Amino acid sequence: MTLLTTWPESGPGTVLRRTSEPAEIAAALAPAGVRYEQWPLRADVAPDAEPAAVLAAYRPEIDRLTAEEGFVTVDVAALHPSEAPGWAETARAARQKFLAEHTHEDDDEVRFFVAGAGVFYLHTGGEVHAVLCEEGDLLGVPRGTTHWFDMGTRPSFTAIRFFHEEDGWVGTFTGDDIALRFPDFDTLMAGRAERGTA
Repeated sequence: MTLLTTWPESGPGTVLRRTSEPAEIAAALAPAGVRYEQWPLRADVAPDAEPAAVLAAYRPEIDRLTAEEGFVTVDVAALHPSEAPGWAETARAARQKFLAEHTHEDDDEVRFFVAGAGVFYLHTGGEVHAVLCEEGDLLGVPRGTTHWFDMGTRPSFTAIRFFHEEDGWVGTFTGDDIALRFPDFDTLMAGRAERGTA
């Protein structure tokens, strides 16, 4: 279940908003130009399905969004726990790449979660919105929005990515250490489980 938690940018001591209601999440994020919606899941798509199978399964939704937004590239990013040698280092490096606050000056960041979970932290309007996305969630972060992403210490997700530019993900880091002051993916997941909203 998706979870939105909002704090003042000064720190996580005060929770301004916490909700799992999709309509409330969409309404809370809309003023920042953030797109949030849920797509029906395809039961026949395994979490570790090949990218071509994932894209084929969601082709109607992909085509609709591409027509609306003018995307030129769509691909699949996936990382799931493995006992393969080097997996832990690969996962650590992948997580580290996105943990610091950054922006994208030339493209929006649009992701649909086919499986698994991840947290987008949106730093906008004097607040930090942590959007814990899970399977079925589409999140579109407008270009220029300061944000960061955490996939957790044991990443497990499959996501469809949409780009307006062919060169894909290009981040401009702000140099602000704000991400260190807010609960990470693992903490948010544990807290949600304790509250019985897992």
